[in-house]
Amino acid sequence: MSQPRRKRILVIFPKEWDRDELERGDYSDFEFVYEGFDLFRFPSNARLLTFDVRGFIETLVRRWRGRIDGVLSNNEYFGALIAAIVAERLGLPGTPPAVVVTAHHKYYARLEQRRIAPEAVPEFSVFPFDISDPADVGLPFPLYVKPVRATFSVLVRRVENFAQLRRHLTFSWMEELIIRRLVRPFNDLMPLYTDYTIDAHHLVAERPVTGLEVNVDGYVRGGEVTFIGLSDAVMFPGTDQFERFVYPSRVPPAVQDRMRALAARLLTGMGYRHGFFNIEMFWDPGTGRLTLIEINPRLASQLAGLYRRVDGINPHRMLLDLCLGGIPQALPSRTGCGVAASLVSRRFDGRPLAREPLPGELADVRRRFPDAAIMLYLKRGQSLAREMKWLGSYRYAVVNLGGVDEEALNRRYAEIRQLLHI
Repeated sequence: MSQPRRKRILVIFPKEWDRDELERGDYSDFEFVYEGFDLFRFPSNARLLTFDVRGFIETLVRRWRGRIDGVLSNNEYFGALIAAIVAERLGLPGTPPAVVVTAHHKYYARLEQRRIAPEAVPEFSVFPFDISDPADVGLPFPLYVKPVRATFSVLVRRVENFAQLRRHLTFSWMEELIIRRLVRPFNDLMPLYTDYTIDAHHLVAERPVTGLEVNVDGYVRGGEVTFIGLSDAVMFPGTDQFERFVYPSRVPPAVQDRMRALAARLLTGMGYRHGFFNIEMFWDPGTGRLTLIEINPRLASQLAGLYRRVDGINPHRMLLDLCLGGIPQALPSRTGCGVAASLVSRRFDGRPLAREPLPGELADVRRRFPDAAIMLYLKRGQSLAREMKWLGSYRYAVVNLGGVDEEALNRRYAEIRQLLHI
C-alpha cells in the first residue's frame, strides 16, 4: 500500500522561531518549501534594496500554482500580507488581504478599532515623517509616537516635547534608506486592496496609556473565534522594553473573559474570517479599563512554544491544519510545566557583549536543557547602534523555557545564562 502524499506547505519569509520548530519538530507528514530572504543578516538582507514585492508575488503564483496545499507566514514586516495575497490568488485558505492591510496600518487600524470598540481606543492622530510644525502633531505632549507601519517596536517611543520628537525623527541617509525600503512593499500593495490615502511614510501619535500588557492568542475559522490562551508581557523595571512573556496570564479570570470578548468583537467587526491572530491590550487595575494596542494578523511564533510547554498543544500544527482549510486540533496533554516564559536578554548601555557564547557552550546548554529554545541576536557596529537609536536598547538573546513554577523557571534560566556566559 502506497504512503499518503505529504502535504506541501509554502512558508514565506520564515521567522527563526518557525524554522526552528518546523525543522526540529515532528512534521514528517508535511513538506516545507521556503521563499524569501533573511531580513536581519548580511548579505541576504541586501536584497531589500531592490526587492520588487509585486514581481515576487507574481513569481510565487506562477511557480507554485497547483503544486502546494497551503501557504503561511508569521513574518511581521510583509510576509503575512504576501502570504494572504498568494493564498487568495491560488484559491487556498488564507486571511483576506484587505483585513491584513488594515491590521498592519496603525492609523486605519485605529479608525476601525474606534468604530467597533471606541471605549478601548486612546486618542490618536497621524502626521508625516517630515513634520515641521508642532500644531500638525494633532495631540498635546507628552505622547507615544509610532510609525504607521512598524514592527518590533521600532521607532516607538514616548516623547515629551516637539524638540524631542524632531531629534527622534532625524536619520542618517542610510537609516532613511532602510526605513523607506522596509515600508515600500506595504506601500506598493496597499492600493491593490484598499482606497487608503495615507501611506506608510507617516506616524501615529497616541495619548500615553498605563496598565499591564497582555497578549491574546487564537485563530478564526469561518468567522468563528477560538482562543488558545493569554500571556503577560513583563517590562524591564522603569522601561517599556520587554523582559519576558509569561504564560499563563496572572490577570484575574474575569478580566481575561472581558479581554476575550473585546478581541472577538474586534475580529468580527473587522471581517477577520480566517487565520491566526495575536492581539495586544492593556488592563489598568486601578480603573479596570481595557485599551487595545494592536492586532497582529498571524501566529505569534515566539509565544507558540509557551502554550506547548504548559498545555501540551502545538500551535504550529494547528496553524498547518488551518492553512489547509481543516479544523485545528488542539490535542492537549500533560507536560509537567506549570508556567512557561519567553525570556529576553537585553542591554541598555549600547555596548556589545564582552564575550559571545561559543558554539560548544551553546551545544552543551541544548544537551542539558533539551526543552529550551535559544535564539542569539549578536550585534556590533552600525547594526547595534541603529537598534539602540530606534529602540533605546538591544536584545542579544531570547530563551523560551518552562518550569514547574516560576521559581524553578527563573533558576533554570539563570543556569542557562551562566553556562552561556551572558
